[in-house]
Amino acid sequence: MAASSYHADVALATKAVRLASRLCQTVQRTLLVEETQSKSDASPVTVADYGSQALVSWSLARELPPGSFSMVAEEDSEELRTEAGKPMLERITQLVNETIASDATLDVAPLSNEEVLEAIERGNSEGGSNGRHWVLDPIDGTRGFVRGDQYAIALGLLDNGQVVAGVLGCPNLPMDSIANGLPARSSNPVGCLFSASIGAGTSVEALDGSGEPKPVHVSDCEDTAMATFCESYESAHSMQSLTSNIAGVLGVKAPPVRIDSQAKYGAMARGDAVIYLRFPFAGYREKIWDHAAGAIVITEAGGEVFDAAGKPLDFSRGRWLDLEVGIVATNKKLKPLVLSAVQKCVKELKPSAKH
Repeated sequence: MAASSYHADVALATKAVRLASRLCQTVQRTLLVEETQSKSDASPVTVADYGSQALVSWSLARELPPGSFSMVAEEDSEELRTEAGKPMLERITQLVNETIASDATLDVAPLSNEEVLEAIERGNSEGGSNGRHWVLDPIDGTRGFVRGDQYAIALGLLDNGQVVAGVLGCPNLPMDSIANGLPARSSNPVGCLFSASIGAGTSVEALDGSGEPKPVHVSDCEDTAMATFCESYESAHSMQSLTSNIAGVLGVKAPPVRIDSQAKYGAMARGDAVIYLRFPFAGYREKIWDHAAGAIVITEAGGEVFDAAGKPLDFSRGRWLDLEVGIVATNKKLKPLVLSAVQKCVKELKPSAKH
């Protein structure tokens, strides 16, 4: 596939993610208790999740040929169509319209509640190995978002089962390296936007559009003792005892960089960390929207993303990633060492510890 094939798609995705990021930033500043519900899996969902998905869907669909738009996204509108969901729907529609109105390049009539619902519902595609499918996590790291910390708007593009483009909007990630940890919230982080497409590399730019995109590359570190690794902030999201054991086998001396969301992928793509380790507890099934955009941001920056069997992630099987336990990312030179340590520690892990 030609490197230039997806340039227009990246431009569309960047515009959509910037728009959604603006809504998310507004909501995070003024998050109210009544704007948070609980999904069936008990994870928090806010008006920003729905609003972000509606904006990305609306922004992409209006610029793509009729009938060609397919999106695999996290949220559905079932609860919003109930009587109890009406107040939240009204708030979402208000936020969506305020965000659109704030963009001087968009001169469109306000969306109705029904149009917002329809935009959210366009994310019901099953994806798969045929055709083009956008893959969206409207807010990856919702717990971080609610906490006031890191989150990402993650938008990838599948073409016949292969991730060919990805954009990560990371509103709270500083443009400067976080290799030595995140600065205090009061430092007013700038916000980053990472973009990548197959054969074209990965770049980072300010989320607000100021400044030019700059190419980034994963760390070229070859000494695991000098390496840093990142993992999920939430201990419930990954077996931190296992990742600690892997780091010990590798001789990693630095403490882990723990942040929410696919912002980790972006940070790694520019060299802030050398290794990414994710090992969910038994029974958890990875979703494609949690990794599609981040994976291509890493691979186009010269890194590799793989499971505990050393296989690249397969996004062609629908809405789920069926893989060997764990997701790992690092540079090409360290992959054999990291994979060996991963396999050793996973093998030694007692079955009872996986639950």
